[in-house]
Amino acid sequence: MGRGDLTSDEWARLAPQLPKSGRRGGRWIDHREVINGILFRIRTGVPWRDLPSRFGNWKTVYERHRRWSADGTWETIYQAVLTDADTQGRIDWSMVSVDSTSCRAHQHAAGAPRRPPRVPKRRSTPRQHRPDEGLGRSRGGLTCKIHLAGEGGLRPLALLITPGQWGDSPQLIPVLERIRVKRTGSGHPRTRPDHLGGDKAYSSRRNRRYLRRRQIKHTIPEPKNQRVNRRRRGSRGGRPTGFDKQMYKRRNEVERTINRIKTFRAVATRYDKRAYVFHGTVTLAAIRLWLRS
Repeated sequence: MGRGDLTSDEWARLAPQLPKSGRRGGRWIDHREVINGILFRIRTGVPWRDLPSRFGNWKTVYERHRRWSADGTWETIYQAVLTDADTQGRIDWSMVSVDSTSCRAHQHAAGAPRRPPRVPKRRSTPRQHRPDEGLGRSRGGLTCKIHLAGEGGLRPLALLITPGQWGDSPQLIPVLERIRVKRTGSGHPRTRPDHLGGDKAYSSRRNRRYLRRRQIKHTIPEPKNQRVNRRRRGSRGGRPTGFDKQMYKRRNEVERTINRIKTFRAVATRYDKRAYVFHGTVTLAAIRLWLRS
C-alpha cells in the first residue's frame, strides 16, 4: 500500500457504495486500484499522464473519474458516506457554518470546448455542468470559488462550485438546500442543522427571512452599514438581529474545514477544464476526509 492509498478499513466502508463490476461492455478493472490512482492525482496535482504505473493505464483512471463525475456516481457515494456517518453519530449537527474559498485556475483549466459535454453512453449533459464552466475573471486571472457548509467535526456537508467573482451571500440558500443526509430507516432526510454560523458577508434580509422560515437558529453578524440603515428607518427597520458571541467563536471550524480540503493540491489549484469534473474532484476529496477516522 502506497502513501495516501485507502486503508483496509477505509476500503471496507467504501466498497459497498461503489457500482458493481461486470456490466455490459466488459469487466471493469479493480475499483480499489483505480480509486487510489484518482486519489493520488487529487492529492499531488500531477498531470493524468504522469500517474505512476502501479495504478495501471492513466487513461483508464481518468475516464473512470470523468464518467463518475458526469453521471453523479461520486455524488451518490458521497451521500451514502454521509448517511453511514450520521448513523454512527459522527456528524456534529450542533453547529454548521458556511463559507467560501477561491481557487486559482491553472492555465490548463481554460479552453474547454463550447459545445455542451455529454454523459458517456447517454444522451444527457452531466448533472453539475455549467455553461460558464465555473471560471471567472479577477485581478489575478481565472479563478473559481468553492462554497461549502461544514459541520463541527471539520468535514464538509455540502459543496457548490461557482465562478470566482460571484458573491457569498446569494449562495447561502443553494448551499443549504444541498444538505440532504438520508436516514437508514424510514423518515425524511435531515436537511436542517441545530445552529448555523456565517460571517457578515451572509447578512441580508433575504437570507434571514429564509432561515426564519425554515426555523434554523443562526448567528450571523450584522455589518455596520446595515445597522445604521435599520436605525435610520426607525420602527420600519425591524428589530435588531440576535448575536451569540460564544457560538460565533465556532465559525473557525468551517475555515479549518476549508484548510483540510485544500491540502489536496488539485483542489487548491484547479486543473480541470470542465466544471463537472472539478466538482467530482472536490467531492472525492470530501469523501476522503469522511473516510478517515
